[in-house]
This record gives sequence, structure tokens and C-alpha cells, in this order.
Amino acid sequence: MTAPTLPSDRSEGSGPSRRDGAAPRDSAGLIRAEESVLAPNYHPLPVVVARAEGAWVEDVEGRRYLDLLAGYSALNFGHRHPVLVEAAHRQLDRLTLTSRAFHNDRLAGFAERLAALTGQEMVLPMNTGAEAVESAVKVARKWAYDVKGVPEDRATIVVAADNFHGRTTTIVGFSTDDTARAGFGPFAPGFRVVPYNDLAAIEAAVDATTAAVLLEPVQGEAGVIVPDDGYLAGVREITRRAGCLFVADEIQSGLGRTGSTLAVDLEDVTPDLVLLGKALGGGIVPVSAVVGRRDVLQVLGPGTHGSTFGGNPLAAAVGSAVVGLLETGEYQRRAAELGIVLRDGLAPLVGRGVDAFRTRGLWAGVDVDPALGTGREIGERLLAEGVLVKDTHGSTIRIAPPLTITEDQLHGALTALARVLTSG
Repeated sequence: MTAPTLPSDRSEGSGPSRRDGAAPRDSAGLIRAEESVLAPNYHPLPVVVARAEGAWVEDVEGRRYLDLLAGYSALNFGHRHPVLVEAAHRQLDRLTLTSRAFHNDRLAGFAERLAALTGQEMVLPMNTGAEAVESAVKVARKWAYDVKGVPEDRATIVVAADNFHGRTTTIVGFSTDDTARAGFGPFAPGFRVVPYNDLAAIEAAVDATTAAVLLEPVQGEAGVIVPDDGYLAGVREITRRAGCLFVADEIQSGLGRTGSTLAVDLEDVTPDLVLLGKALGGGIVPVSAVVGRRDVLQVLGPGTHGSTFGGNPLAAAVGSAVVGLLETGEYQRRAAELGIVLRDGLAPLVGRGVDAFRTRGLWAGVDVDPALGTGREIGERLLAEGVLVKDTHGSTIRIAPPLTITEDQLHGALTALARVLTSG
């Protein structure tokens, strides 16, 4: 797991030649500086990244780390993928923003290719994942009123417990995570929470007022919770019979992560709306989208929804390049093949520091024996080994490396994990 030499440019903010003439700051100094001026809504691991390439990052002191988080799947194609960087550079020299008050010459091609890639008909471009979710909530409700005939202000949406769809007040209102929810009410009504992976509960929750069932095909933040085989197909059938929409939040699970373009593809399921983000921007710009049926997205008319930056030319150029990478099928195959390596590497650790794990493609939730420490503590020990992961609830860590990681690098990371678990 030898780390390469990464490109170095220490002229901006760190290192010996800061342009502002101030003394250079080391990692500890930069962390202290952040803490004095940034709202404390994150608790990062104590590493300050200055450079990155592929699956590797380097801190301000030159220490290198293998990235097994990949920006929560925003970096599916690794750091600074040359095709994506080139697309961004080309577009930066031409046009970056018009707003949607005007057309731009990149948006149509991006939307056409993204719709084709996902097997859908129409695209609503946005910026962040939370915006895509909020947009889908609005679309589903308007569809319910205009098409299904639900009485005004009576539409309901069925969601799953332990979900993570974003941080806006609407979304945290139907979260079951007290950390995300507590102190931010009052919340919007109209959501019914049912247990995840429970088809009977969905069946009981839907009725004539139901606009949609909104689910993650794999619950990422909850610890990479993988539903039973047939669950997604069952949701599709229930929503079809009930005359409501199936909305799949593929913001983390989509675009190659699970070994297919979308996680729903593994069950040959086509939702009415699919939500995309994170990897769609290639780790360069925030890009998200709602893709879906034409007759559903056409309930929006001029003025009913919008975004100044949604569909901007720079985002469309990078997004088109991302779609181009996925059109080859290479990254889906890599995720499937390396996912087997990941699964087979974790299996011998069960009973040797790992209580249980779940994988879907190149994605794993690993439940570490709580006697060995919290997920945060395990992450800090792996940091000392040159491996970056992130904890989630309790003693669970998530593993989601760039799809560009090599088999040798993945083996090296698994060896480091075993070493951390056995060294106590």
C-alpha cells in the first residue's frame, strides 16, 4: 500500500510560502483556527488535507493517507480524476453561470445523457442532495393534488425509520435520529414513518392520501443497512397498486457504488423518481438531480420551483463527464469485483474485533466490538495507520473508498483494520 508522491503547491494557506506573508500553520494550528471561526456543526478527524489524487490524500505536513470515505461517495471516481478536471477546466474558460433565466449550451446534453443512463425520461437539475430531496417532496405533493386528486394540503409521504435524506428542516422533521432532529422544530406535517425493510408496514401506511413512498435503497448513514432481497421490488408493487409514487434516494447508493449504476438496478426496479447527487459532481462541484417520469416532473410549471445555480454550465459539463465515465460500465464492474474483495477481507474479522458487517458493492458498514472502542476511536486509530474512515452510530464505521482504488490498496487497508482491532 505504498503511497505515491502527490502534486505539491504550498503557496495557498499552508507551507513555507504563504502569499499573505503570515507564518505557516501546521495541522494543529489550522484546526485551532477553524475552531475559533467555524460553527461547531462537525467533529472532523484531526487531519488537515492539503492535496489529493486518486485514492490518496496528503496533509499539510506531507503525511499520506488512503481515503476510504470518498466524501461520503461524492468522490466515487477518486480525487481529481483527470477526465473530470479537464472537463471543469475547459468549461471554466468558456462559461460558468447564466442562471436559468437563460438557456446554456451544456444543459441539454447533460440532461439527455443522464436520463438515458438512469432509464428515465426527464431531469430536474439542482445542486445538493438535500435540494434534490426537497424538490422530490414538492413534486410528489403537486402530483398528488393535480393528478391523483388528493384534497389540497392532505398529501402524505411514507418514509423509513433511520433514514438520512439531508439536513433541512423539512427533512429532519421526518428523521428518527434525535441528534439531527432535536431542537429544530416545529416540523412540517404529512410524513408517516415506518420501519425499514418492512413491506407489511408500508402496505398498512399507504392510503388514498399517499403521494409517495420515499426510501434509500441502502441506508448509508444508518450503517450501510441492506434490505432483504425482494424488498425494493415489493415497494414498487405496493406503490403501483396504491397509485402512488416510488421515490428512490440514490444520492449515496447511486452512480456505481453498489456495483450497478443504481442500487435499484440490482432488483430490476424502476422507481417513478430517482434522486442523485454527491458523485454526480465528481468531487469538483455540487450537482444533484431528480430524474423520473415525464408525466410526473411535468407537474412543475414556470415559477413553481427553481434554483439559480441548478443546471449551471460548469455543473452540466462536469456532470456530463461523470455520466461519460459511467456509460462505459467500467466503474460499476470495479465496484462489483472489489466489493467481493472487501466482503472476503471483512469476513475473517468477525469474532476478531468485528461483531457484524454488511456490504453492497464497494460499500460496507462494519460493527466493531464496543469493547474495543467507539467508531470515532477506531477511526482515530486507523488515522494513525494512514487510513481514513468515518464512524456512524455507536461503534460502526463506514467503508466507501473511491471506485478507482486498487485491489492491493484495499488489501492494505483491510490489513490496517485487522491490526487496529487486534492491537486493542
